Amino acid sequence: MAGSQRSPRYALSFTSGALLMREALIAAPLYLREHDWTKVRELIWENNLLQSRTVATGQRVAREVAQRLGVLTDDELELLVDATTSERGHLMWAAASRRYDLIGEFAEEVLRERFLTLAGKVTYVEFDSFYRSKAIWHDELDGITDSSYKKVRQVVFKMMVEAGLLSNGGMIEPAVPSARVVKCLNRRTPSDIRFFPTRAA
Repeated sequence: MAGSQRSPRYALSFTSGALLMREALIAAPLYLREHDWTKVRELIWENNLLQSRTVATGQRVAREVAQRLGVLTDDELELLVDATTSERGHLMWAAASRRYDLIGEFAEEVLRERFLTLAGKVTYVEFDSFYRSKAIWHDELDGITDSSYKKVRQVVFKMMVEAGLLSNGGMIEPAVPSARVVKCLNRRTPSDIRFFPTRAA
């Protein structure tokens, strides 16, 4: 049986942007007003609210931010709008980890695990090893071009840096989510705290 039949396919469309914190601050209030992601995307496109240089880029990024924010609850979106920069980074990392299994599994199996075992760093070497192990079961991972793979890897690491979970040099930065972010993460089973380098349960 082929790998793609054995396991759900990984989506890799997150390379449209990194953590998208600025874009989320534009899209989240629109959704809380409209409660319709299609309408939100149309408003962003029609008014070029993301200030994209081209129509195609604007549409791609608007679609991506809507898909990521779509995995957050209304309570989480309200918190996102009201959040500190650190809280917003943590919420957007949780959103990316929920939306994309590849990111969520990397966060749990590599980032958090290396933090808990005091490894100290996460580098491209660890990502390459993780990716190869997943590609055994997922033909879609094995089938992308080398340049696309490098983009996937680059964006995942950029997300971790923007979320405050990794230094530019690859050192793991322990996450200290606020009480209200932890409350959001713990509403899910298993808790989304598993996506963070922290000893919190």
